[in-house]
Amino acid sequence: MELESYFEFIDSKAIRLRGTRVGIETILRDYQQGASPEEIVLRYPSLSLEQVHATITYYLANQEKFDSYMGRVTQKQEEDWQEQKQHPSEFMQELRRRLEQQRRSLYREKLETSSSTVGK
Repeated sequence: MELESYFEFIDSKAIRLRGTRVGIETILRDYQQGASPEEIVLRYPSLSLEQVHATITYYLANQEKFDSYMGRVTQKQEEDWQEQKQHPSEFMQELRRRLEQQRRSLYREKLETSSSTVGK
């Protein structure tokens, strides 16, 4: 079996493990941060040890090409993140509103609790 058969080459910014939604950048980031193939499989149970080894082997055989790919992916992720921060969806706006309400509520409860215990 050729190593390429483990992957689905979607475009210049997306390579997935065939049959999954996991991008190779996910595996390679963990690997570059020191995770063993076995640790990676524990983190992503939808992957097999064979798939992880194939990804690492393919990376090591094509390191320069993949370093360029990782740069493009990281840049795209950062651009998407900045876009999301500047123009959040209605869902994210609502989520942030609820989170802020919860924080205020917890803060008020904490103040009430601390002021009632101070007088004792």
